[in-house]
Amino acid sequence: MFDVDLWREIFQSINKNRTRGLLSGFTVAFAILLFTILFGIANGLENTFDKLFIKTADNIIRIEKGTTSKPHKGLQSGREIFYNNTDYDFIKKEFNDNIEYISGNLGRNYQVKSTYKKGNYDITGVSPDYQFIEKMEIKEGRFINLNDYKKNKKVIVIGRLVEEDLFTNTTAIGKYLNLEGIQFKVIGVFTDNGGDQQERLLYMPTTTIQNLYVGDDKLRDISLTYNREIGMDKALTFGVELTKKLKIRKNVAPDDQRAIRVTNMALQTKGIDVMTSGLGVLIIIIGLGTLIAGIVGISNIMIFIVKERTKEIGVRKALGASPKSIVSIILVESVIITAISGYVGLLIGVGVLKWIGPSLEQYFITNPEVHPNIIVSATFILIGAGALAGFFPAKKASKIKPIIALRNG
Repeated sequence: MFDVDLWREIFQSINKNRTRGLLSGFTVAFAILLFTILFGIANGLENTFDKLFIKTADNIIRIEKGTTSKPHKGLQSGREIFYNNTDYDFIKKEFNDNIEYISGNLGRNYQVKSTYKKGNYDITGVSPDYQFIEKMEIKEGRFINLNDYKKNKKVIVIGRLVEEDLFTNTTAIGKYLNLEGIQFKVIGVFTDNGGDQQERLLYMPTTTIQNLYVGDDKLRDISLTYNREIGMDKALTFGVELTKKLKIRKNVAPDDQRAIRVTNMALQTKGIDVMTSGLGVLIIIIGLGTLIAGIVGISNIMIFIVKERTKEIGVRKALGASPKSIVSIILVESVIITAISGYVGLLIGVGVLKWIGPSLEQYFITNPEVHPNIIVSATFILIGAGALAGFFPAKKASKIKPIIALRNG
């Protein structure tokens, strides 16, 4: 049952010994404060790593043109290495089992006119798979399909901000855009988490831009995503094998690092995974160290508090208080101080993270925050440690005879 007298006595004791209570509370609050900030910073770093992959798929491989740095098979150095549709088909056929999506890309800046306005935009010719490689979402209409690609159709997909720029209070779907005298039908409007720059782009079939504007089958680059089922190690091997076969195909020296530029996100992903794992372990160690320091601190304080209250315990016993009630008063008082202090430490920690959060972005820490469950768990650990630390000396003190307690106090 709820004992009003017991609680009144507890709060009177806390009020009477404010210094003691503040000292205990400060130890707990500081431990929770540090714990909150450390885990918040760790989460901020993880958010930064996640943000690196927000623009494109995290299993992407890019194949870009380069320049030979060494002569090979009678061919001089300084040759520019270009790709074309036959290279694109070769990669699809040769590595079909390892490829999830693939797109041959080509583009430049064009002047684009609508009925209402005009402007200069980067337009890229892509295959239907490009939508999934770049993680774009279709807001209206659709993306380029295989029929558009095979038949060189004059269709175009535009970013959300392009629609806002060129069309006034109306949808762009079904309307036409003039690209250097050629009319293209807008079939889709997309959004992209990559930001404003990504949403000011336009896409058409690669075959269309090759036939109408370029006059050959050259490609600027080839993008693909590897099949996730092959695993990280095989993805790295796939990247190496892809580079090796392209060097053979393009007559490039095996040790020429500049001619065939293959960027495999698997390598970066593996490095980031190792870094985040190491960071996680470090934060756990530091967090546990902070908790242990808090536990030791609150334990020492509780032992000191019990010793300091020896005389008080003697008086209580002399007045007929049972050992159980004496222990209960000390433990409940400890739990109240620890719980309130832990909550205060949590509030201050969260406040500090919100205050310094924006300034931490320059140090690659994005939106540092911590899940309340972690902090609540840490607070309960400190409460348990404080209660346990106070229990044994309190129980021992409660068994002392009143006369001895009064004499030693």
